Amino acid sequence: MALTHWGFIYTADGSGAGGDVRVVDTGTCRSVFVGVAKPEEGIEAARRLVGEGVQLIELCGGFGPVWGGRVIEAIDGAVPVGVVGYGPEAVDQVHAIFS
Repeated sequence: MALTHWGFIYTADGSGAGGDVRVVDTGTCRSVFVGVAKPEEGIEAARRLVGEGVQLIELCGGFGPVWGGRVIEAIDGAVPVGVVGYGPEAVDQVHAIFS
């Protein structure tokens, strides 16, 4: 089976209520990007994406493993969920961005 429809949920201050949605459709793959202000808003965004038929969901590093797990539970494992992670070489740089 080919990947034809997936979603990426990211955290970004100033994202609108319910998430800011952007779609990139290449004709063979539909990518849906959803910006949320807080990780907890990602749960509803993930539920919507599953309802729209995505095959998998990726979460930005701002979710971390705890919120990643909560998203998986909220969608009852309906699709695979991955969480972006940063290696130890990036810790100082990421900390500088978010502190």
